[in-house]
Amino acid sequence: MPEGHSGGAATSEGRVRLGTKTKDLVKSLRPGDIAVIGHRNIDRIAAEDLVASGVGVVLNDHTSSDDRYPNRGPLILAEAGVRLIDFPDADLFELLVENEHVVLEGPEIKRDGVTVATGVEQLKPDLERQIERQQSEIHHALADFAENTVTHIQEESELLSGAIDLPETRTDFRDRHVLIVVRGPNYKSDLRALRAYIRDVRPILIGVDGGADAIREAGLKPDMVLGDMDSVTDDTLKSGPEVVVHAYADGRAPGAERMVALGVDHIAVPFVGTSQDVAMLMAFEKGASLIVTVGAHFNLIEFLDKDRAGMSSTFLTRLRIGEVLVDAKGVSRLYNPGLTVGPLMLFLGAFLVLVAIVVLSSPALADLFDLIWLKFKIWLGI
Repeated sequence: MPEGHSGGAATSEGRVRLGTKTKDLVKSLRPGDIAVIGHRNIDRIAAEDLVASGVGVVLNDHTSSDDRYPNRGPLILAEAGVRLIDFPDADLFELLVENEHVVLEGPEIKRDGVTVATGVEQLKPDLERQIERQQSEIHHALADFAENTVTHIQEESELLSGAIDLPETRTDFRDRHVLIVVRGPNYKSDLRALRAYIRDVRPILIGVDGGADAIREAGLKPDMVLGDMDSVTDDTLKSGPEVVVHAYADGRAPGAERMVALGVDHIAVPFVGTSQDVAMLMAFEKGASLIVTVGAHFNLIEFLDKDRAGMSSTFLTRLRIGEVLVDAKGVSRLYNPGLTVGPLMLFLGAFLVLVAIVVLSSPALADLFDLIWLKFKIWLGI
């Protein structure tokens, strides 16, 4: 149970918006709404999306941080001035109604002056102390992650051996650069930083679920959308990319039902890991010369932040791919685009203007220029 606060005079009110999946709820939130979520261990991405939505209050049906690892999500909300109140012992999705108006007096939810539920408010000083304690005990999370990784190696040895059955795709990866966009840490800023690289190299663009929308928002067109199709928009799916549905290991693919309903052609790939694993492995096994990831998970806290055992497969996927894989930050720092036509013409124009100014301001040079121009006309027979 996280440290918190059971009292306080802070008062807020607004319209209730319910969402068991935070990543879906944030798309429809408006400033002034009260977001009601069911999100154990609010991760960094979810916290940043909630802050960006403009909500002032977040009510969590679960524990926002269960002390398993240093989770900065709740602290991000507190630092942004968003009130975060946990209700681990109350079923908010049964107690509250979509779009109803409620008042928050301290950690108490009130409807028409009557207290509906009392939670535990997560305050910035308490969350800072919690992070400090979690960092000192991170070895426990490391041990759990290592144990899960070993289990995954034993159960999914084909991931490291390369014995993975991948379908034929119309996208040709052979000897191409591939840019895989995942809706993860800093994905928007990293994508902006790669504009010169994308313009000059023209890599294959793969959007993992909502990452495909990010590609389109950047003014680009995804070549492939890959995932379980729970967060990518209909417009993106219908815009023409190749669609690969990530199915469960037993072949079930709930995302395929959505594709059939939309009339979108697709292929399915059964795999036990995450969708970003499938994207990376597909590009690697089909001969990509370089794989660049945007928003993917690269450090230990980001792995733990996803709060799921499946992240061990992502760790193993990186071992499998090796030197072919690079993070977007590495590309943006190392890639040095050559001088393009636009800047060159701008430089030439500025140079000619400078020459004209120098000639016009010097009588001797002006006479010399007139003489050269006369010789030029005689040579042309003008």
